[in-house]
Amino acid sequence: MSDEIKLTPEQIAARDPSYSFQELLDRERVPVPEALRESTDTYLGSEDLPIERWTSREFFEREVEKVWRKTWQMTCRESQLRNPGDYFVYDIVDDSIVITRTEAGELRAFHNSCLHRGRVLKRGAGQSPELRCPFHGWSWNLEGEFQGAPCDWDFPHVRAEEFKLPQVRVATWGGWVFINMDQQGPDLPEYMGVLPQHLARWKHEQRYVSAHIEKVIGANWKTVLEAFIESYHAIATHPQLMPFQAIDNSQYDVWGDHVSRTITAYGVPNPSDAHRFSEQESLDAMMKLAGSEERPQVEPGQTAREKLAEISLPVVNEQAGEDLSGQATMSELMDSTLYLLFPNFAPWAGHHTIINYRHRPNGNDVDSSIMDIYLLTRYPEGSEPPPDAATCSLGIDEPFKDAAHILGPGLANVFDQDGANLPQVQKGLKASKKGAITLSNYQEVRIRHFHQTLDKYLQS
Repeated sequence: MSDEIKLTPEQIAARDPSYSFQELLDRERVPVPEALRESTDTYLGSEDLPIERWTSREFFEREVEKVWRKTWQMTCRESQLRNPGDYFVYDIVDDSIVITRTEAGELRAFHNSCLHRGRVLKRGAGQSPELRCPFHGWSWNLEGEFQGAPCDWDFPHVRAEEFKLPQVRVATWGGWVFINMDQQGPDLPEYMGVLPQHLARWKHEQRYVSAHIEKVIGANWKTVLEAFIESYHAIATHPQLMPFQAIDNSQYDVWGDHVSRTITAYGVPNPSDAHRFSEQESLDAMMKLAGSEERPQVEPGQTAREKLAEISLPVVNEQAGEDLSGQATMSELMDSTLYLLFPNFAPWAGHHTIINYRHRPNGNDVDSSIMDIYLLTRYPEGSEPPPDAATCSLGIDEPFKDAAHILGPGLANVFDQDGANLPQVQKGLKASKKGAITLSNYQEVRIRHFHQTLDKYLQS
């Protein structure tokens, strides 16, 4: 087992022998943002992790109590709660939270349960001047204050001041709405650590939802999340990415308990495969994945990465409503720079259209989960944002290719390749004779970081 082997400092420090991501940044022709220059180079141990973490009902129930009811979680975009009376319901395992925009323009969040007989007050999202129970008609205003009930003469024991809806903490960042059911603990800015400072440059708040996919996957929520906090799997799972993604030398960083990051460069072949692809073949493969019929030519002395940046900049400028020439690095125009805010919110960074992931249990099922994929696109400051795209919901047996008209066929295929693996990972975990998983020291450090933070919550 890996925890029985004492590693040398050289083994711990081992990295891909090709150039690093930081060395790739050295080739930029404009100043590189400080956030991209950070490199934590963290080692967190080599011990195996027991499989019960992904398969045990008891472990799952501890997560519900210690994690889902104690952490800040992204619920929706602020654009879904724009006007007084707008509401949105966020369900997580057996808890349900209704978020409202009050007449004063403030956000409030409440446990979504009638104080009479327990029926949920609202479902989904919509607009309403009050929170009225459809079962017996008990009602509360948007501030959560009790307004009354039919036949109130029969409830002399009900005091309005004692029947306010129990509140949940609510806060916003980057156009996202977060809730926390725990009344103790840090406020959202402190909880987020370096994340707001790192992402401020890329203006999450000045974006609209250009696509939203909600997919049920037959695997534990952590099984799915972990596939998106390491790039190592892409070598075997996504061979079509090798011409233009530098998988081997992706950079992995962690900060504090709640934040981690992977940066994978685009526009350059995977270092182990670089001998197989010309600069033109690298660019062609990228254009194909993007669903473009165009095949721009790499000029003599130019790299595919430089050409891709040249193509991307006008598109980004139009979306942003400003000229980013001489300001945006090639990295910001194309790379996969993917953060995680514990436990389950994964925003990308960059000037281009960015992806955001969210992973949740599917109700109280240990063996299935819900994965949300949001595409966020910039719009010019001072203008009205386009309306958010409608949610496309896919069941457990519906592949991502059913949403290819939204994601594009190339991206849908990438997600389907992951989707083919993940239920088989869950099945294999249950079938394991070894009873544990083994992680790499660097490329899967974010998974180890995630589980070490998870343990801190479970042991609290």
